[in-house]
Amino acid sequence: MKRLRMGIIGVGLAFEKLHYPAYQRLQDKYEIRAICDIDGYKLERWRHILGLSPGDIYEDFREMLTRQDLDAFDIMLPIELNFEVTEAVAQAGKPIICEKPLAPTKEEALAAKGIPTRLNVPVMIAENYRYNEENNIIRDLVRLGEIGEVLYFIHNRVVDFPADMVKDGFARTEWRQHPEYPGGVFYDTGVHDVAALRHIFGAVDMVQAVGIEQAADFAPYVVIQANLRFKSGVTGSFSFFCAGKEMQRPLIGLRIFGTKGMIYLEEPKCGVVNVAYNDGRSRQIPYQPEMGFYNELVNFYKAAIGQEPLAVTPELEYGDALTIFAILEAVKTGGAVAVDREVAYEPAY
Repeated sequence: MKRLRMGIIGVGLAFEKLHYPAYQRLQDKYEIRAICDIDGYKLERWRHILGLSPGDIYEDFREMLTRQDLDAFDIMLPIELNFEVTEAVAQAGKPIICEKPLAPTKEEALAAKGIPTRLNVPVMIAENYRYNEENNIIRDLVRLGEIGEVLYFIHNRVVDFPADMVKDGFARTEWRQHPEYPGGVFYDTGVHDVAALRHIFGAVDMVQAVGIEQAADFAPYVVIQANLRFKSGVTGSFSFFCAGKEMQRPLIGLRIFGTKGMIYLEEPKCGVVNVAYNDGRSRQIPYQPEMGFYNELVNFYKAAIGQEPLAVTPELEYGDALTIFAILEAVKTGGAVAVDREVAYEPAY
């Protein structure tokens, strides 16, 4: 079986914690041939871990693009660089995996949306929430009418970014603490939740939102509460609190209410989707948490060998980014903001 020879652009936390473990599980399908980063220490560390030669490490990604022994590139950079680097790699004619979100601004997101068509290069956006098992289970339950007609949902997301800033994790990175993109942590983290909701319910018609301002650089609002109306007719509320804790268990999580029952997901890592029916019955559907990173690499590989289409493309991810920008605009203006003009781009999966 042919292995895809990968060039890695950015060997920071996203590579170490998220993508590299998935690559390790898929060594029959992938081979990492070259890496790039502006941090020389990280380059040397990963060169030894991966068993690469000194000629396989780069500080300028453009020097990698002419290599004939690289089949595709995986881009894991600060958000403000995603579009710029993806565009440059696509112009070289190389297939791409790029971390979410696809661009730092609405204008660049629109330009990124058109890259696959404009440059005739396959691009997958690594939005793991669209590949996570729990969201696929819930999506199927909703589409198959398991709880009847879905009427509304509530979704509550709480992160303690200030506490996380002093830990050895994603919140410690300078570009997240002082972001060069709108919304700060609401865009970086909240786009996952929006992607999951759009994955389940489809295109968003309009949003209304309010927020509580704060002076911290990492996010303009400590709390955002948004009402969403989907083109399917489903309505719901999404609350995002970025500087605190939710101490009471079970968590509010995601709760979807239908005419015949409800679906409840406490949190992505809980491992169980709960279904409760109006007649008193209930189901607990187990799943393996955090499979999105593995599943997205499987999808990219199968697309490369012609077995299936890419599931999460820039055309699809554009809607996720657009929804975040619309919520931020609604908070600022105090009015309703339209999101999707059409039912939405539908991937073939």
